[in-house]
Amino acid sequence: MKTIITLLALTLGASAACAKTTVLTADRMIDVENGKLITNAVVVMEDNTIVAAGTKRSVTIPSDADVMELGDYTLMPGLMDMHVHLTSDATKHGYKRLADSLPRVTLTGVKHAEATLMAGFTTVRNVGAPGFADVALRDAINDGDIQGPRMFVSGPSLGVTGGHCDNNLLPYEFHTVSEGVADGPWAVREIVRRNIKYGATVIKFCGTGGVLSKGTKVGVQQYTFEEMQALVDEAHMRGLTVATHAHGTSGIKTAIKAGVDSVEHVSLLDEEGIELALEHGTYFSMDIYVTEYILSEGEKAGILEESLAKERIVGKRQRENFQKAVKAGVKMVFGSDAGVYPHGDNGKQFARMVRFGMTPMQAIQAATIHPATLLKQQETLGSIRAGKKADIVGVKGNPLDDISLLENVGLVVKDGHIVKSVAM
Repeated sequence: MKTIITLLALTLGASAACAKTTVLTADRMIDVENGKLITNAVVVMEDNTIVAAGTKRSVTIPSDADVMELGDYTLMPGLMDMHVHLTSDATKHGYKRLADSLPRVTLTGVKHAEATLMAGFTTVRNVGAPGFADVALRDAINDGDIQGPRMFVSGPSLGVTGGHCDNNLLPYEFHTVSEGVADGPWAVREIVRRNIKYGATVIKFCGTGGVLSKGTKVGVQQYTFEEMQALVDEAHMRGLTVATHAHGTSGIKTAIKAGVDSVEHVSLLDEEGIELALEHGTYFSMDIYVTEYILSEGEKAGILEESLAKERIVGKRQRENFQKAVKAGVKMVFGSDAGVYPHGDNGKQFARMVRFGMTPMQAIQAATIHPATLLKQQETLGSIRAGKKADIVGVKGNPLDDISLLENVGLVVKDGHIVKSVAM
């Protein structure tokens, strides 16, 4: 017994000795939990965990640490995008997407995952992918086979027959139905269970028509309250959060009443919808940059004229309602809808969030601590604090003075690994 205890002690001692300590120093660091800027910042990482963070006066730098001195940089938590489609190609919309096989879009997702990580987004919520391709991407990233962000994935989005999230591009004789289509309370429960069975960690459904779907009206509700309630109940019973695509007013409000955790897009919002979101603590994820790409590049990418016409109306209303929601104090998270526009350009949305009502600090919080809380990961992600995962980004200059600096991230640390650095 004594020999076993001795060997165990030696093993633990060897493990401790092998632990890698890395220190980052920078002129500034953003404390997103308290909304403060810290000067003369130090972050100490041991393997994949933050063990100390603060000022140079308050933090002791271990003598054996690898130190990276960044100078005129600002350190922040790894950025988080709560609405991406990594398997979608922004240059292929409408009928162009019918030409790509499931293996092809999955491989395309590998490229997009790396581009997203290099843009500083260390965590994403992938809300819709065919054939559970996002599950495969997540697992490949977790196994170290490819580079990409930490992924929370939905698998195929749920939707009604003929609605947004169904495939409406082909005529009847093809009998084409998207994988996530389910009608009726028990059918939606069944498909939630199926998605969980095959690896989903988030449930996403389409609560109204959409801009980029053929034959749907953005303002029209999809799913009754009873269907939404059954869907949300099934997901929550299994410990998953629920996101709903909802442009239309009634769909937004019905989904909130049914208990969804976040509403995506939220274009045709009214005052009652804002009050319901405040009452229920519902998060809004409003993709207010993407309209610029759709209207400037969409036709070339294959977006149907029907969809372009819808976007010309919806985009302006969405931005107006973003301002109202921010002013009212609705909880907001960063959601870009990357995949509709190019992956890696996610950060372009920050400037629009500030232009349309947020302070730079609020915009950064919407992409860090708020998404972590939405995902119930606030104890491990979303801020730079001892005990949390070492997900950190750095930008030259101060993004609180110029939020557009977040479009060019110079340092990316994910899970304690420096995957991008101007000093490398």
